[in-house]
Amino acid sequence: MSDKPKDSRPSTRLSAEQVCEYLQEHPDFFVHNKRLLADLNLPHESGPAVSLVERQVSVLRERNMDMRHRLSKLLDNARENDKLFDKTKRLVLALVEGNDLGDIVDALFYSFDKDYEIHYTSLLFFGHEEKIPSSQAKIVTLSEAKQHIGPLLKNNRAMCGTLGDAELQFLFGKQAQHIGSVATVPLVHGTAFGLLAIGNRDPHYYRSSMGTLFLGYIAEVLNRLLPSYLPR
Repeated sequence: MSDKPKDSRPSTRLSAEQVCEYLQEHPDFFVHNKRLLADLNLPHESGPAVSLVERQVSVLRERNMDMRHRLSKLLDNARENDKLFDKTKRLVLALVEGNDLGDIVDALFYSFDKDYEIHYTSLLFFGHEEKIPSSQAKIVTLSEAKQHIGPLLKNNRAMCGTLGDAELQFLFGKQAQHIGSVATVPLVHGTAFGLLAIGNRDPHYYRSSMGTLFLGYIAEVLNRLLPSYLPR
């Protein structure tokens, strides 16, 4: 008895990837083959099977909710940016309109406290007290600053994070014990002539990954205004 001849025709079985590629290239496939929809069902997390159309509606609804959530966040960010712009504009105008060093320093501390609700602000000038007009700023020599906060002055750029007790004490005095995290930026006009620091009670509020665009911008304004009021 002879063996039954084998079928030499190539296999026409399609892989799942090939089916997916075809449907992606022909998104109207089920429009022209509606009879297949009756035989399709998809498992759903809630248990019972649902039709493909119902599943598509569900997916579209989820995508719509996600897009609305993203749009809401964008609008919230836009509103916050508008508020920040208004505060910054008021501060810059107040700084520019200052008649002397005391006016500028007072405007800075007032805005940081009332507008920005910053918990703690410290402004250092490097020099000698008898030569620099009195203000809310603290006067220290450059050698003292290098001794106590040298790492904060090395790169001439804003930094965020936590500081040691000695550094906090040097910057904020009696308020140091309440401060969890800080952001600092050197004030530079050719060479460093001071340092601006802000503190928050939350140790995680100012983080090393946090953007410092605002603080750097205010420092740039001070870098252009303050030198003319300080002894050379």
